[in-house]
Parts: sequence; structure tokens; C-alpha cells
Amino acid sequence: MEAQKKILLVDDDIDVLAVVETILENEGFEVITALNKDEGLRKAEEEKPDLAILDVMMTTQYEGFELADILMNNKQLNNMPVLLQTSIEIFESNDDDVMKYARFCRDKMDTGEMDVLLVQDFKSGKAGVDYRDTTGKIHWLPVDGFIRKPVNTKALLESVKRVLN
Repeated sequence: MEAQKKILLVDDDIDVLAVVETILENEGFEVITALNKDEGLRKAEEEKPDLAILDVMMTTQYEGFELADILMNNKQLNNMPVLLQTSIEIFESNDDDVMKYARFCRDKMDTGEMDVLLVQDFKSGKAGVDYRDTTGKIHWLPVDGFIRKPVNTKALLESVKRVLN
């Protein structure tokens, strides 16, 4: 029998945590919840989940990105996949070089003063975040995909199963 997959769910909205936790548990996943970056990091290191689902904006607008970066660069977590939950618009790419597409959008399209661009190539599944920090510096953060808020059960489960297989 295959071991139950563990999913770390980090969100500062208790209602979102409860809904997503219920959906995932009903599908047989073990769900570990946290309300912020520090608690999420501690639980990730203790529990060694198979996947992290992180809210983008928690205590700060960058907290989800910061936690994703820490988790993905933590060698003890064995390249754990990360999905970001967000209500921010996601730019769809037809190029699996999503960073190149994000930079094209930032340079050539009217993105105004957008501090955050989320880009995903829905064909390959490659995704990433191109964001400007408080100092104005642009950062690239590759992730394993996005889950739109409000959460759609079918889309959530498709994303989770895609990255866990």
C-alpha cells in the first residue's frame, strides 16, 4: 500500500485553510496547516511534506514568495514541489521559458507598475513569479504552478495530482 502523501498548507485565512484542508483530506491526503511563513517553515522541517501549497499574500505581500524560495532551496526537503494559491491574475504563456515570457511582459506590455507577474505555460506546466521587491529589484522565482482563489475543487485536485505524480 502506498504511503499517504503529506501536504503543507500555509495561509493566513482560516476559512481558506479549512476548505482546502477538507478537500484534500477527502481525497486521502494528510494535511499539515500553518498560518504564516515562520510556522510553515517550522512544520515543513519537522514533517517533511511531499508538497507545499502557499498563499501568496499573508503578513506581507511577499511572504508566500519568501517561504517558497526558502523551501525550494532547503536541501533537507528534497526539492519539494510548491504551488502558490492566489487571486492575482496569471499570465498564460505559450512558451515553456516562462521567465523569458515574464520579462517580455514586463518590458513590452503595459503592465503598469505591477510589482508581481505570475506566469504559467499551461502546456508544459512550467510556472514562475517575476516580482519587484520594496527596493525595486526584480526577482524570478520558479514554482510548480498556481491555484486560483477562490478555490475550485477540480482545479485544485488536478494541480496537486499533477505535481505529486
